[in-house]
Amino acid sequence: MRLEPKPADYPRIRKALSLYKVTSIVTGVMLLTLLAEMILKYSPTHVELFAGGGEGIGFAPVVVGEACQWYSLFFPWQEGCELTSTGTGTNISLLILIAHGWFYVVYLVSCFMLWSPMRWRFPRFVLLALGGVIPFMSFFMEGRVARQVSDFLAEKGAGAPARPAASA
Repeated sequence: MRLEPKPADYPRIRKALSLYKVTSIVTGVMLLTLLAEMILKYSPTHVELFAGGGEGIGFAPVVVGEACQWYSLFFPWQEGCELTSTGTGTNISLLILIAHGWFYVVYLVSCFMLWSPMRWRFPRFVLLALGGVIPFMSFFMEGRVARQVSDFLAEKGAGAPARPAASA
């Protein structure tokens, strides 16, 4: 038996959908920014983005330790392999990493806030959660979920909040 959202939850669903749309886009952009930063750091270029420290905004090389024989984008976690940043100032690459982590937490909360009143099964929540860790998936999920929820609310006659009648 498939559970349906309760009519009393329709306003809550509309608010949760709005929050989900915003957080999925922000999380997707942050994930793509993080992906670009990781490629720069772990590819043969080995650079990180720094701001301040006398050079303004720019890239600083990352020194790869001698224990990193097979070091590459695909095997960056060797035991004893050390990466050392040479930049001065604020490490923007690290800030991107931290920001994505916190935006992902907010994204998970927004997924839960939508998933719960819609009364979807748990695998659907896992799929929504994966949108914040698989590049580009949050953009596809946002479009698909927004369309499904909006269609559901329109079908049930709860697509838009009731407007007060104009008094004459």
